[in-house]
This record gives sequence, structure tokens and C-alpha cells, in this order.
Amino acid sequence: MKAHDGMYIGGEWRPALGDGRIEVLNPADERLIATVPAGSAEDVDAAVRAARAAFPAWAATAPARRAALIGALRDVLVARKSEIAATVTAELGSPLGFSEMVHVGAPIAVASSFAELGASYAFEERIGNSTVLLEPVGVVGAITPWNYPLHQIVAKVAPALAAGCTIVLKPAEDTPLTAQLFAEAVHEAGIPAGVFNLVTGTGPVTGQALAAHEGVDLVSFTGSTAVGKQIGATAGAAVKRVALELGGKSANVILPGADLAKAVAAGVGHVMNNAGQSCNALTRMLVHRDQYEEAVSLAATAAAKYASGDPLDPGTRLGPVVSAKQRDRVRGFITKGMEEGARLVAGGPEAPHGQGYFIAPTVFADVTPGMTIAQEEIFGPVLSILPYEDQDEALAIANGTDYGLGGAVWAADEETAVAFARRMDTGQVDINGGRFNPLAPFGGYKKSGVGRELGPHGLAEYLQTKSLQF
Repeated sequence: MKAHDGMYIGGEWRPALGDGRIEVLNPADERLIATVPAGSAEDVDAAVRAARAAFPAWAATAPARRAALIGALRDVLVARKSEIAATVTAELGSPLGFSEMVHVGAPIAVASSFAELGASYAFEERIGNSTVLLEPVGVVGAITPWNYPLHQIVAKVAPALAAGCTIVLKPAEDTPLTAQLFAEAVHEAGIPAGVFNLVTGTGPVTGQALAAHEGVDLVSFTGSTAVGKQIGATAGAAVKRVALELGGKSANVILPGADLAKAVAAGVGHVMNNAGQSCNALTRMLVHRDQYEEAVSLAATAAAKYASGDPLDPGTRLGPVVSAKQRDRVRGFITKGMEEGARLVAGGPEAPHGQGYFIAPTVFADVTPGMTIAQEEIFGPVLSILPYEDQDEALAIANGTDYGLGGAVWAADEETAVAFARRMDTGQVDINGGRFNPLAPFGGYKKSGVGRELGPHGLAEYLQTKSLQF
């Protein structure tokens, strides 16, 4: 795979200031496909300085012009869609069709939304005898995960650009090639030098240096709750703003009267997509006890349809997880579920293939709310099915974790589903299979994070408020 041997700083590719390297492996066959520089604190400092130098002019650029450049960036992503999708598949292991449709299609839609929103957003308003100004917060340190390598970049960079901020991006070390292609797209779109900067590297070195840098005004991080806590503490010590999109243990609540077959099939698909590596994956399915065994049977049948294998094969629906570390972590959770007494009805810890970081699509029944697999984020293709007696118990189970990122409710009618959803402690709920909306705010309650991404609420994260009294 094509890889740059440097950092994108100040509008050009510069040699790294250190000599560390990161190996990029194809998780489907464990081959080395590229190496990229492992950035140092000095590389981060150079990128932040470039972003600070570019900030005054970019902040003063008319919002319509900034929006037009986001549109130009979107157009480059569209033109290079196949190349980007192939790169995502190579370094993440996602089936190629899913890479094209979701990994590239979704961020294109998000970029389009901010191109439109940035041109129409009200950056000032009149309140009584005051004019309230919404101004860019400054330099943004964006730290993104590997599970949706382009989408998470666009979800941070596009609103930051629309707000008038400049950016330093530190992508996940497992998927740096997609980030490099994004930097090429930024350059091709004509976004001014220094407005966007890219430093590849590891979390403990470049991520920590970026979060702690005194020249960064806001840290936007997506990843684990444990690392989010560390970044929050670092930013808090410097009194700088943070936006944290963290872990999840989302509940898929199927109420009596819902279309059980449709709800179960959709729920299984939500868990298996992207090999279960979605922070909002519906990993807990809650079913009324009267329909429980039927739902378990339906789920086992649905999981069996997720054929794993070569991500380039059109018949593959389930690719590998991203790394050997992630594979071993997921297998550990599956083993833990069996040890704690859950009933394995599909899949298991055994490797389905001799090579690659594959996990069999796994379904557990007889899961109780206190089990490890019902409480902790697994981040793999593993579904837990829990029974309930009535809506109050279903609600208690749904809300009974430290997380609150996503969720779903299925019911015979919309009114019943919405009434239940209003009582869920979570940032986003899909009603009877509701579709992705790039303008809807995305973020969590409790330990699932602080702040929101996407749409006008996502743009607001990158703005600060000033009032003028007359």
C-alpha cells in the first residue's frame, strides 16, 4: 500500500523529527503492508505551531468560503472513493462493499452536511441589548480511533473547519494510511497551508503530547473510556476544553407486539457490522420472556448468515477484527461469558480460519445483567440476549451499565417506542429501525463521553461565545 514517509505539516509533507516506525498489518492475512513514521513530541510541536500560525487568517475567512472549501474536500473524497475504500479494507479488514458504502459513504454525507451548514449557520445573534458572537475556539487537537478511520476524522475536521478552527490530527496507529489519504484530499481541495496538519504516532507519545500541548485549545478524542479519562485529566489540568466520544454497551429493547423477526435480524446485523467494532453497537438484546426462546433461535440463525473470510470476496459479510491484540481481547470476553454461565448458541472462541484476526459471529443466551459480557464493552461480533418480565425491568436492565451512547427500541407502534426511549439514559435511540441521520447529534451520557458530534450540535463544540453590550 502507498504510504508517506513523513508528516503533513504546514501544507507539505515533512520528514519526521524522530526515527521511530509503525508497522501497518493487513488483519485478514497478517501481512505487513506499509510502515509510517512514529511521531515524536517535537513533530507534534511543529504541527501545533503551524496550526497556530494559520489560525488568524482562517478564523477571519468568510464562513461561506470555509464552507465552499469543505465542499471541495467532499468532492475529492467522492472522486477517490474506491481508492480510500480499498485502503480501509487493507488496514482495517472491513469487507470491501461495507468500506465503500459506510466507511467512505457516511463521511462523504457528513462532509456534505457541514458544507451546507457552514454556509448558513448563525455565527451571531441579537439578545436584548447584546450581540452574541460565536467564534472559533482556536487550535483543535483531534485524536481518532481505528474502527471508522475516515468517518471519525471527517466528523471532527469538517465542523472544526466550518467553525474557523485549525487542526492537528493524530490518527490511530492501526489505520494511518486512510488518514494520509485524507491529508492528500485536504491538499488537493486547496485548504490553506497549516489549517490542517497530520502527525502519525502512538497514543502514549504523540497523543499525550497533543493533549498536553499548551498551544492546543480543544482536544477532541474518540476511543476508550479509560483513555478518555486520562485525556480529560490532562486537559483539565490546563483548563482546556474537551469533547470525548467514548465507549458504549447499547441496549436493543424489543417490546411485545414488535415485529420480532425483523427486530432480531436488524439487531444481529448491527452487532456484526464492522466485526462488532462500533462504539454504539447494539450488543445487548432485551426480549420479553414469553418470546425469549424464539428470539434466541432467530438470532442464532441470523448470525450463521454472516460468513467470514477474505474482505475482498463479495460473499464475505464479516471481516476480521483489527489486530491480534483485539482478537485476543474479544476471545477473552467470550471465554468469560462461558465461564460465568451464559449459554453459547452461536460462534465461540475458536478461530474460524487458520490465518487472520477472525472471530466467529457469537451469540449468548441466558445472560444476566451482572455478567461481564452484559456490562463491559467487548468491541467484537458478540451479542448477549437478556430476558425481561415487564417494561420496568427492561428499562432497569437497559440503563444498568456505566455507558449511555446508543440504543434502540422496537414496538408495535411509534408512540409506545418513543415513550420507552424517552426514559433511556443514552444519547441516541433508533426507533423501529430508524436510519442514520448525519445532522443528528451523536454522543453519550454517563461514561460514554462529553459533548456531541455531527450537525449543528457538533459544530457548536468548536465555537466559543462572546457578548457585546450596547
